[in-house]
Amino acid sequence: MNLETNIDFTLKVLEEIVTIPSPTGYCKNVMQHIEKIAGGFGYNVSKNKTGNRIIEIEGVDNDYCIGIPVHVDTLGAMVRSINSDGTLKITTIGGNIFSTLDGEYCKIHTRSGKIYTGTMLSTSPSVHVYSDARDKARTEENMMVRLDEKVKNKDEVLKLEIGVGDFISIEPKFTVTPSGYVKSRYLDDKAGTACALSLLEMFNRLGTKPKNKVKIIVSSYEEVGHGCSNIPQDIDELLGIDMGCIGLDLSCTEEDVSICAKDSSGPYDYDITGRLIELAGKYNLKYAVDIYPMYGSDVSASLRGGNDIKGGLIGPGVHASHGMERTHRDGIENTIKLIYAYLTE
Repeated sequence: MNLETNIDFTLKVLEEIVTIPSPTGYCKNVMQHIEKIAGGFGYNVSKNKTGNRIIEIEGVDNDYCIGIPVHVDTLGAMVRSINSDGTLKITTIGGNIFSTLDGEYCKIHTRSGKIYTGTMLSTSPSVHVYSDARDKARTEENMMVRLDEKVKNKDEVLKLEIGVGDFISIEPKFTVTPSGYVKSRYLDDKAGTACALSLLEMFNRLGTKPKNKVKIIVSSYEEVGHGCSNIPQDIDELLGIDMGCIGLDLSCTEEDVSICAKDSSGPYDYDITGRLIELAGKYNLKYAVDIYPMYGSDVSASLRGGNDIKGGLIGPGVHASHGMERTHRDGIENTIKLIYAYLTE
C-alpha cells in the first residue's frame, strides 16, 4: 500500500487554520476556509444547525459509512464585563490553564466586525507595584485584558463598540522548527483537522477511494462538550482524530500516533482499537496505546448523545495540552498514514 503523505501540504493547512481565530462559538471564518480547501479537491461540504461541516467522500462500497470527527473550535475567552479602568473582565471558553495565558497577546472580536488587540494579564501585573504579583493565583477571577487603545474608563471602551459577549482569541505563535517540531496553541485539535484534510489530498493525488463511504465531521463545540452529540444518521462508526496525551505513565511521544484504548468516558470499541494496533504494526508506524486519564472526545459526545455507533480514537502525540502545545511532523505523518490505511484496507 502506498502511504506516501504530503507533509508540506499538511503543515501549510495546519498553519492556515491555526492562525484563523476560532474559540468555541466563533468558528465561521475557519469553517469557510475548510470549505474552500475541500471544494478545491471536488468534495461536497454540508453543515448542520450547530455549524459543524460534513465532508463526504465516496467509497467503493457506500452501504457502510465511517465518520471521522475532528474539531476546529479552540479554547478562548469572552468579555464578561468592562472594568471601571477600561480593562476587560473575562469569562473562560473551555478548559484554559490561566497561568499560561498571563502575558499573552490576544484579539477582541466585536459584533460590529472590528478587531482590537490587547494582552491577557493578571490583575496584579507589576512586581514594582503589587506585593502579590508573583504569587497571585492565575484564575479566571484574577485575569483581565489590557486593551491597546487609549481608554481610561468604561465609557471610552464602549465607544469602541466593545461589549459583553465579544469573543477573545489568544495569539497561537505557530512555529515549525528545523528539527520538525510543531509548537503552537490549538494543536488540539487543529493538528487532527489538518490530518483529516490531508486525506482529501491523498485520495486525490493517489487516485484512490476508501473502502466505505466516509464523512469527515468538522465540529465547532467540542471544547465545551457537545461538538458531535448529533451526527448524520447513516454513520455506522466513528474514528476520531484528536490529540494524543503525553505525561505521567503514558507511553506516547510527539513522534507517535496515539491509539486511545480508554478515556474518561470509558473504553473505545475493542475491535476498532485492535484493528488500529494491527495496522500500525503492519506498516511499521511509530505508535503508542494509552489510557487518557482526564479526557473526552467528539466520539464520546456522540455516544452520550444517543447515537447508535461504535467508536475509536487516534491522534498525534501533543505535549502540554491546553497550554503552549507541541507535536512533531512524524507524529502527524504517522496519524495520516494510520487513518488512510484504516479507511482503505
